[in-house]
Amino acid sequence: MSRTIVLASNNAGKLKEFSQMLEPIGFTVHPQGKFNVPEAEEPHPTFIENALTKARHASRLTGLPALADDSGICANALGGAPGVWSARFAGEPKSDQRNNEKLVADLAAHADKSAYYYCVLVMLRHADDPQPLIAEGRWDGEIIATPRGTGGFGYDPYFWLPAFGKTSAELSAEEKNRLSHRGLALRILVEKLR
Repeated sequence: MSRTIVLASNNAGKLKEFSQMLEPIGFTVHPQGKFNVPEAEEPHPTFIENALTKARHASRLTGLPALADDSGICANALGGAPGVWSARFAGEPKSDQRNNEKLVADLAAHADKSAYYYCVLVMLRHADDPQPLIAEGRWDGEIIATPRGTGGFGYDPYFWLPAFGKTSAELSAEEKNRLSHRGLALRILVEKLR
């Protein structure tokens, strides 16, 4: 398998996280934009289906192994919403600020503020790989009404971690990589790749 992997995303935060974990074991990760790969449609109601779709799309257009994640935040009081629609929860164009405002507003009437980040990673050796490597991770916390911290991205300033007395956005990059849903899934994937 090629040691060059196309990441089925152009998200700089994700690229940095994946590179930090995969480069030490000999893989180079490049965003799909470097290969002029447009974003894939994500029409499915589940994280796994969307991740597979994105990985196949990137691999098919580049001829390289592809890594895709589908991740989001799921609020228990909202039946798992925003879930797969986390990036576009407040509609188009994508806006972290509007997404966070909508999540806080939707939870305002609920006593249960518990939520979790969920991530599924899919790695394909080639576009028609019948045995994709799949890893998943979950990170539990609560949604707070007032943002704290400047690190991370997305919902991180609102994702409170009671055991640490901090939001995800207040963690160092090292702490976040160790604790997060994506970090957990990535460690599982790294073990499979080894």
